[in-house]
Amino acid sequence: MKWKRIKWLIRYYFQYFPFTVNTLFCIAAAYGAYRLLYQQTPKDTPSPFLPFILLMSKMAFWFALAVAGLSVLSTIVSWAYYLWLRHSKNYKLNVAFATEAHKGKEARLYINATLQGVIRPILGFVKGKLVYDNEEMTSTFTLLSNKRKDRSIRRLAITGKSRLLLPDIKEYELKGGILYFQDMLHLFSLAVPQQITGHFYQPPVLQKEEDKEVFPKKTETTDVRIEQMRRVEGEHLNYKDFEAGDDVRRIVWKVYAKNRDLVVRTPELFEPYASHLYFYASFQADIKAKWGNDDYLKEMLNYYKNNIWTVYNTLSKKEWEMRYIPDQAVTIPEQATVAEKSARIISNSNWHKDMPVSEYFNPRQGAILCISSITDINELSAVLEKCDGSTVVYFVKLSRVFRHFVAWNWIKRIIFLPPKDRLNKVRTKWVFSPMRLQIQKREKEIEMLLKKSSVVSGIL
Repeated sequence: MKWKRIKWLIRYYFQYFPFTVNTLFCIAAAYGAYRLLYQQTPKDTPSPFLPFILLMSKMAFWFALAVAGLSVLSTIVSWAYYLWLRHSKNYKLNVAFATEAHKGKEARLYINATLQGVIRPILGFVKGKLVYDNEEMTSTFTLLSNKRKDRSIRRLAITGKSRLLLPDIKEYELKGGILYFQDMLHLFSLAVPQQITGHFYQPPVLQKEEDKEVFPKKTETTDVRIEQMRRVEGEHLNYKDFEAGDDVRRIVWKVYAKNRDLVVRTPELFEPYASHLYFYASFQADIKAKWGNDDYLKEMLNYYKNNIWTVYNTLSKKEWEMRYIPDQAVTIPEQATVAEKSARIISNSNWHKDMPVSEYFNPRQGAILCISSITDINELSAVLEKCDGSTVVYFVKLSRVFRHFVAWNWIKRIIFLPPKDRLNKVRTKWVFSPMRLQIQKREKEIEMLLKKSSVVSGIL
């Protein structure tokens, strides 16, 4: 058995141990206070007020013990009563997930937890954790609110709403949960396992907006009509061969003088059905196994998803409607809105090698293409040769996710607290990673391709 697995098992089952670190501290403090208050008073009393002070201190000491004892006793009773409810009435923790945005901020993942029929400990707490994916656990959430029956003071359940902070932007599999009944001083923590299953996902967050002028390339069917005419770009490269009936005034004489081919410039068309932008984001990953570990790719994927969602959200505010075209199969609930479906598709997407960008992107209808630093150079070059100035390409430089002040990061790690998340850990290692040089070399090559091409590009 691997050491990582052993550590997880110790951490998981240690949660069912009822005593905490606070128990040791409180016992030591109570013992010290008792010895201080009840030690023999010296005969030569330094002050006439000392007996009064000792009396008041003893009263406060016993009052604090009584309150703490009451809280501990009520915690044990609440825990035992819930065990009876779970056995006799099959009561368990119910959770629901929701993504919400407040005051124009990005969508955030929240958990709404409900526990039916439970008596909350006096001055105590009922808390919970969720177990997901490969037996990982969320941070602790608290059930503080009461859910009462209509027009009654009777409490039906206790509820709580908390924000979940998870490491990756993706869909998670829920595998269980744990409830904790705790007293006011956290002297006891009585745990009860919960059988919970389901799926939930963490949405991408908005970065700094990058806006480019973009127009549709392909008209929709007549069941999608707009109120006013929209401009639609012409055919590939805006040129076509001269045919009988074409206006000779549109002949491109520069092309004729160069290679003796008669071509005409395709005029801009005004269509009453050109109302949608086709949005493409390639998750193709042309990488080698020796470049780096999986943690680098996970952080790059999160950064890429956040930037894709930012571009999508920015362009969706324009007069055009968006059509997100995924490059991998994703199952989305039918009741979700267009924006929710797109956010979930982005969240569930992963790096892959199945569909190259040349097969994925359609230059005749795609107006926006997002690529990353690990996109295949040859495939990208083939795509850019088929695109014209009406195509907008957003290049997400994945190396930017690891940007930091190296010296300051090392000082913080040595002198202050160690890094709290995976990103801070891999940032320090990134300087010496062989993947860094390969990624930076690839980014320079992609930038050169974009400059030489006729597309409109933006670097994120």
